[in-house]
Amino acid sequence: MPLHITSAKRQFYENNGHKSIFGWQLYKTLGELQSPCHNWLNLRATTCTKKLQNKDFKREHCWLQFICNLTQSPGLNEDCEWLSTKNNFNSLVARTNTCGELRSAHVGQEVTLCGWIQYQRQGLFLVLRDFQGLTQIIIPQDEAHSHVKKVLYDAPVESVVRVTGTVTSRPPGQKNPRMPTGDIEVKVKTAEVLNSCKKLPFEIKDFIKSLYMTEDLHALPDYLKLTNHSLQSTCLKPTFSSYSMSEAYVCFLGFVDVETPTLFKRTPGGAKEFVVPSREPGKFYCLPQSPQQFKQLLMIGGLDRYFQVARCYRDEGSKPDRQPEFTQIDIEMSFVDQAGIQRLIEGLLQYSWPNERGPITTPFPSMSYAEALAEYGTDKPDTRFGMKIIDVSDVFRSVEIGFVQNAVNKPQGTVKAICIPQGARHLQNKDFEALKESAKSQFNQEVLHLILKPDESLKSPLSKFLSEEQQSELIQALKVQADDVVLLAAGEHEKVCLVLGNMRLESANLLELRGLVLRDPTAFHFLWVVDFPLFLHKEENPAELESAHHPFTAPHPSDTSLLYSEPAKIRSQHYDLVLNGSEIGGGSIRIHNAEQQRFVLETVLKEDPELLSHLLEALKCGAPPHGGIALGLDRLICLVAGAPSIRDVIAFPKSFKGRDLMSNAPDYITPEELEPYHIQVAWPAAEAEANKN
Repeated sequence: MPLHITSAKRQFYENNGHKSIFGWQLYKTLGELQSPCHNWLNLRATTCTKKLQNKDFKREHCWLQFICNLTQSPGLNEDCEWLSTKNNFNSLVARTNTCGELRSAHVGQEVTLCGWIQYQRQGLFLVLRDFQGLTQIIIPQDEAHSHVKKVLYDAPVESVVRVTGTVTSRPPGQKNPRMPTGDIEVKVKTAEVLNSCKKLPFEIKDFIKSLYMTEDLHALPDYLKLTNHSLQSTCLKPTFSSYSMSEAYVCFLGFVDVETPTLFKRTPGGAKEFVVPSREPGKFYCLPQSPQQFKQLLMIGGLDRYFQVARCYRDEGSKPDRQPEFTQIDIEMSFVDQAGIQRLIEGLLQYSWPNERGPITTPFPSMSYAEALAEYGTDKPDTRFGMKIIDVSDVFRSVEIGFVQNAVNKPQGTVKAICIPQGARHLQNKDFEALKESAKSQFNQEVLHLILKPDESLKSPLSKFLSEEQQSELIQALKVQADDVVLLAAGEHEKVCLVLGNMRLESANLLELRGLVLRDPTAFHFLWVVDFPLFLHKEENPAELESAHHPFTAPHPSDTSLLYSEPAKIRSQHYDLVLNGSEIGGGSIRIHNAEQQRFVLETVLKEDPELLSHLLEALKCGAPPHGGIALGLDRLICLVAGAPSIRDVIAFPKSFKGRDLMSNAPDYITPEELEPYHIQVAWPAAEAEANKN
């Protein structure tokens, strides 16, 4: 070991004892120690973790008191007394109140408000908006205040103004119960336009929702979308949620918030990474998919427990529940097992869960990957509604239908079905055809439908091949009622489960479009999915294996021997947290043995172990058993807020193609700007010709 632990400890205090660590940046200085290749070892040498893990801090001031203690500045407590004032939004700004807080109790008070003009009517009154709400402003009509009337009358909608006036009760019959400030209004005495807004082609309040979801390059810029109060609310919720999570981790559970690098190197396996050029010819950084390796190195360094509100990047395009850059709550612990991580997350979510969404019950139910696939056709089941997949192979084993017999006679062959309650009443033939076409186009799988008529006979081309006894068995197996619809598929087990899982969700969408409520939007059903496969066959080459999640996941203790003989059959110690059919978190117990990690990389995955030589070297130096999890903060907040897409809870989201429509990024740069990075652009033929012209 190139750096003696005692000297590392001494040097750490000499180098860093005088430095401010505001914002928990203490460990960023570790790179200054003598051995930059062994920062994880330097970290183990420090003993200041106990201070970071002191659980006796008062909840309201734990972070402030911690900084005061470490900087040995008693005066800081006195200087920062203002921080203890709760909900004092206005003590530091040029207003007395926000536009959302005035009530009848404020009548008679003189107030100053700042905000945007949302609406104005004939120079008589206007509605002022800020981040907290709306207030009606009465424009004076008397000659003495004619200059105030002119200022406000001439100000375009969405201009920024500051007004001072007296809070009064609204006249009888003019109160607005739909507005929190609907009982009062402010009669203006003075007004000032702080910044005038150019004429917009439409009023933000009327068009914000529809425009926010468009992909039109001429749609409203992100900074104007954010002037909408509802969008501010959803975008601000992640801030409050991550704060409460941070508070729980640091104050009560002894976690240390460590900021990890954004520029790193390529990681084998997993998602595609964004590449960043460097000034060294032929060498590139990669933006990390997650802080996975760093947090493992922190455990090897003896930190014991780490968390971070981490920014992550994946070059995979954008979907309704995915963005190329996103935020996750990242966690790692030493000497922990799967049950410990699950208890931690359940307690954390209970602690930070918004009161208005109702309580959540723990422990969360758990289901194996095999069960989830067999019953729901997916590894992220939405358990708010039924329509489970049922195996009916025994009913069809003796049915003389060619494709059915071909399926059930194969080793993994099966016949499965789902029952759509009251489907015949709410779905039409075109809906059934659309479902079948979807199954064919996405999965290359045939799906048949059957309808149970009120006389308890089956309406289907299949019915003539089924005896009365077989029809009765099918009805009993699926618990079919009159006007229910059965969707049936035959083939290889996994493929049939996947297609029926997709049909289950599409059928639910169709039924809800017809007015049925299958998935309660106010219900939150959490579920742990465990016992995933450790490896999967590659789609492009089924003879080769790839990591089901990432190459650092440890094998299931009961299956470890299979790693060296039948790795395709081994289960992992991976676990996913699912909420209402969306994966909101995933983690695992990690491999902490260097030889096992090398075997997985080199022999099973056929990856070059030199890419991870730094991690393999660290694992040889007394790595503790460790594990962790990452919660997708954007996706979690999206579900809690009831937003249709995570783009609705991100202040500056990318489009479905990964573009920033406001700034038109990614954008071109000149050959001169590329020159220091020793790279050139190989243009596609069409673009090359266009550039010439």
